[in-house]
Formats: sequence, structure tokens, C-alpha cells
Amino acid sequence: MTSIGIIANPVSGKDIRRLVSHATVIDNGEKINIIERIVLGAQSLGVDTVYMMNDSHKMGMKVRDRLKSSNELKCEINLTDTITFNSIKDTVNAAEFMEKNNAGCLIVLGGDGTCRAVAKAVEQTPVIAISTGTNNVYPEMLEGTVAGMAAAAVASGLLDRQSYSERDKRIEIYSVSKLLDIALVDAVISNNAFVGSRAIWDMDEIEKIFVTRSHPASIGFSSIVGCSKVVLPEDDFGAWVNLDNDTDTILAPVAAGMLEPVKSGEPMELKLEQEYEYTADDSGTIALDGEREIEFVKGQRFTFKISRKGPYRVNVVKALEAAGRNGFFKLT
Repeated sequence: MTSIGIIANPVSGKDIRRLVSHATVIDNGEKINIIERIVLGAQSLGVDTVYMMNDSHKMGMKVRDRLKSSNELKCEINLTDTITFNSIKDTVNAAEFMEKNNAGCLIVLGGDGTCRAVAKAVEQTPVIAISTGTNNVYPEMLEGTVAGMAAAAVASGLLDRQSYSERDKRIEIYSVSKLLDIALVDAVISNNAFVGSRAIWDMDEIEKIFVTRSHPASIGFSSIVGCSKVVLPEDDFGAWVNLDNDTDTILAPVAAGMLEPVKSGEPMELKLEQEYEYTADDSGTIALDGEREIEFVKGQRFTFKISRKGPYRVNVVKALEAAGRNGFFKLT
């Protein structure tokens, strides 16, 4: 049996940053269209089972019903047997379910936050991330058909993993030697003491930024580092920076259509497994890949560390090229 998993976040791209920037809106109808193309591309190349997250908006059920009605569905679409919480737990549980059921590849539709949730659960399953969220440094803009083709090639087991994927970095946040949480792209220390709407959009709230990757072509907090220092996914280091009023002002694309002046210090490298100790001067929160997740009080201590324990990210172009070299597309 050749199987893949699809996790589509029904609420990705709907946070408050949509109201304060000019980000592209990808509604659930378009997500369903993308998923249909993924399924059709994957089943044409030998995938006989597709696991889908059982979400509150019934996107998986709608895809299955629509493809059955059009007589195009040849594979099985199985909705995950997990409890629905209408929260990040749904994504984490679905990813965990799919890895336990030996899905050969996982396709994620969402933004950086959705990809982070998947990364909290998977250890070995290769991931293809399609951008349908607000901050989209980690996922890519991909055609669903092509993503389905690449997932089928990866799930076939015919390709050498090193030919199409690399293991990504992640930021690990510890307190009293306990791993609290992770981020795939950036972790931001904010002086806002409450999680609230989760998303950060006020640059004056930010004290420090940690990144696994940074580039001026990215949108979001990592671009603040990237406008001074480029850190690539393959680099064996990340970086951190202080934001304060005694340093240079840079213009950075902190949101879609918004270049903001930011007081930023010089970015400093943080090598893999190197620990950065932080003690809070006041109450605040830590945002992970754009969303506030950890609240803290004055005097609380944290350790930030970058490791290469993130997911195996599929390079779709390389996967399809390797598939072609191995005769994967030949009918005879």
C-alpha cells in the first residue's frame, strides 16, 4: 500500500494580520480545490490511500464527496480518527496519526504556524508545505497537482531520501531543562504580557528575535534579521538580534505590503546546539512562528537553542527530477 497524508488548516490565513496588512486571502473553497488536485496527481502515480485531517469545516469530507460525484476518485480517502479540538491540537494529533500509520509523505496546507504544529509531531515522515497562511516563510507556493506527484514519488520508496530532502533546523525553548516548545522559523520575545489574539503586529512590543533562517525576500519577523544578515536553511547556524532604540533603523517587510522602520542591533550568529540564556526583566510572551504561545513573568529564565531536529522537508523539484531519472513516470 502506498499512502500519503494531507493536513489542511481551515483557519490558516484568518488571523488579525489580515486586517492590518495586504496579505493574499486563500479561502477554504480554494483549499478544497488544491486538495482535489493533490489527490488526483497522487493517485495517478500509484497512491492508493490518502489520510486527511478530520477538520471542523469538513474539507476532507467535501473533497471525497466531490471526487466521488465526478467519478474521478480511484484511491481511498480516510479521515483521521482523532478528536477535534478546533485548535492546534488537531494538526498535531493528525500528523502524529499519519506518521504512526506509515504515510509515506505529508502535505501541509497552511502558514508557518501550521507547519510548526506538524513539526511538533513528526520525526521521520517527509513534509511538503504549501503556502495558504499569513506568514509564509517555511511553506511554498506550489501547484496541488505537482505537490501530489512529488508526494507519490516520495511515498513510493524508490527514491534515496538524500536526493530530494534535507532535515530542517528548529528553535528549541527550554525552562528548567524542560523543552517547552519549538519554532521552525522565528521565536520572538515580546513585552506584551498576554497571549490575546496570538499574532504580533506591533514592532514596539518586540525585544529579541531568534531565527533559523533569514532573508530580505521573506515576509515577517525573520526579515528584520534578513535585511542585515542572510541565514540559509542549509547553514549550520541561526541568528539572534536585539531590537532597541540605540541602534540603526532598517526598513523590513514585516507583513504583506508593509515595510516598517525597525530599530535593530547587529544580528549575531547562534551555532547549532549553542545555548542562549535569557532572564526576563518583566512579564511578557514568546511568539513562535508568528503566534504568541508562552507567557512569562519577571525573573523567569529560558534557554534558546537551534538544532537540526526539524522535519525532513521535500524539495519538490528535486524529488520530481529524481523520479524521472528512476523511470517513475514510465507506463511500460
